[in-house]
Amino acid sequence: MTAMTTGNTSRADANRRRILDVALAELLRDPDASMDQIARAAGVVRRTVYGHFPSREALVGTLVDDAVEALAAAHAAGRAGAADPAEAVARSVLAVWEIADRYRLLVALARRTGTTPGIGERLATVREQAAALLQRGLDQGLFASPLPAAVLAQVHEQMLSAVMEAVTDGLLDPGGAGPSAAVTLLTAAGVPAGRATELVARIGA
Repeated sequence: MTAMTTGNTSRADANRRRILDVALAELLRDPDASMDQIARAAGVVRRTVYGHFPSREALVGTLVDDAVEALAAAHAAGRAGAADPAEAVARSVLAVWEIADRYRLLVALARRTGTTPGIGERLATVREQAAALLQRGLDQGLFASPLPAAVLAQVHEQMLSAVMEAVTDGLLDPGGAGPSAAVTLLTAAGVPAGRATELVARIGA
């Protein structure tokens, strides 16, 4: 009985993960994707989707929670052990690039009026930490910008999103886009292009 229960649980977990993965892809393609669309894309009946998620809001909310958690972890990994603010920014961008689809989902949903309220609140801590890192670089004279750190952090968000969309649209080679994004954000913070390029190349070596 225990083995059967474990097997059933494993299958249910696998089905739930598949639904989440498919929902991520469908919502990136169409942020208004319905539960019917997601079920068809996942190759299951709608009842199966509702068996795991009682509503579309619950499904989207789970994806948002996963994305916010992944984004926070990526930023933390980038800052960990990096005393140099420029290196910390570069490492954070490269780490976020590894979870690009989840980041793009947050951006796409945040732009939809009335969709998944609270995304901004859930991201508040990540944004505060990004602004604090930029402020540290400004205070140390490593960064230079006419913008306050909090505004510069918002600019970085928009730039990173734009580079990701350029990859999606086929305008950039995904292979080198992550390092290019890191260099772009560093130069936007006032780091000389040569130093930014050298730093990112050293991190990726």
